[in-house]
Formats: sequence, structure tokens, C-alpha cells
Amino acid sequence: MKGKVAVVTGAAGGIGEAIVRALGARGVKVMGTGRNAAKLATLKAALDGTAAFDFIAADAIADEAPDRIVEAAIDRFGRLDVLVNNAGSFNFGPVDQTTDGMLDEVLGISLRAPFRLCRAALPKMEGGSSILFIGSTWGIYGTPGGGAYSMVKAGQIGLMQTIAAEYGARGIRSNYIAPTVVRTEMTDAFWELDVFRRGNHELTPLQRDCTAADIGNMVAFLASEEAGFVTGQTIAVDGGISTTRYVAPAALNALRQ
Repeated sequence: MKGKVAVVTGAAGGIGEAIVRALGARGVKVMGTGRNAAKLATLKAALDGTAAFDFIAADAIADEAPDRIVEAAIDRFGRLDVLVNNAGSFNFGPVDQTTDGMLDEVLGISLRAPFRLCRAALPKMEGGSSILFIGSTWGIYGTPGGGAYSMVKAGQIGLMQTIAAEYGARGIRSNYIAPTVVRTEMTDAFWELDVFRRGNHELTPLQRDCTAADIGNMVAFLASEEAGFVTGQTIAVDGGISTTRYVAPAALNALRQ
């Protein structure tokens, strides 16, 4: 993968940074983007001397953002081989409690923005390129309270599959990564709450946390030639929660009050 160029949206967040680091460790030059210029600058400083990383601060939903981001990558690094649609909105709730404002935010950030970025990137990509979506297990199974969040994550799967079908003949692959809840600074606050343990940890066969590095490593694999015949796929990184009926023994044998 050395010498390839990637765009990573939401690059300054926990998962985004892990993706940048995983790609950078394999010699990929990364153009990161996001709304927080200060965080992106901090990441650039941290990577100095270890990975080729630059950034452009941009709001993904802005009209001019897709062209600015793609042009920044090509101007800085000369090409574009990998697009990682990682930015998203974690705004969810029951359908009957979802306001138009909530709906518009989630649709704009998690569906409209990646669609428009793919549209801008595809004409610049050649055979061997790869487009990836960082979605969620909530896009592949029903979740109470998922609302608009689950809807757009499922919508990303449709977009990914369409890109795989339409651009595969050009040698462009597209895949969707569906993480379970990942332990980051954002999720630390509720990670050990009993209600979260019951709905997540006790239903997951692999008894360890899902980390941002797990997602970064999957991105690096799918973007590489090692996955050169993998396209149109939804791949869960979830410890088995989405495909098993596992219940932890302690929960299964608990006495009801």
C-alpha cells in the first residue's frame, strides 16, 4: 500500500485517528478532514516523522466540501486511491420522538455528505482504488431507539453495494464496515453501566472491548490488495453480537426478581 493516497473523514475522532494511524503505518499518505482544525493539527503534529498526513478543515455537509476535500488530497499528494467515509452523527431515538431537526442532521452528515463525496472522488479514482464506509451494526439489525441513525446506516449499505456494482468494472471496490459500539473517550462514560453491559457485553461472544484499532486494522486490510477480490460486502467487526444468540452465562443463569 506504500505510496497510495487516502481521504479519511472524521479523522480527528477516536475511530478516525485509528484509521489514519493504521493506513499511515502501511505507507499510505492520508488527507484527513473534519470540522475541528485544532484537533486535526494536533494529530498532524503527533504523526510528524512517522506518517505522511495533512488535513483540510471542512464541514462535510457544506456545498463546496466534497470538491475541496478531493482537490486538497490531489494537490498535496498527487492522486486518490482510498476514500474512507467515517464521519457521522450519533443522534438517535425512537421514530416517534425524532424531530425534523434530528432527521435532517443525521441524513445530512451520514448519508448526503458521503454520497456527495463519493460523487466527487469517483472520477479521480483509477483501478485498484477502494471506497469504504464506517457504518454500524445498527445498520444490519433492528435496534430499539435506532430511528434515523439506523436508517442512514442501512442506507449506506445500499450506496456501497451500488458503487460496487457500477464501478467494479473499472477496478474500484467498495465495502462497508459495521462496528459494534467501540470503546473511545465518547463511550467511556457509559461503558460500565449495568444497562449497557446487559445490552452489549453480555450478548457478545468475544469477551473483550472493541477498540478503535480493530476498525483501523479492518480498513487497512480492505483497502489493500490482500482484499483485492472483496467488494460489495458488509463486514461486521462486532465480536459476534450480530450473528449469534449468545448470552453470557452469568446473565443466562441470573434469577429474576
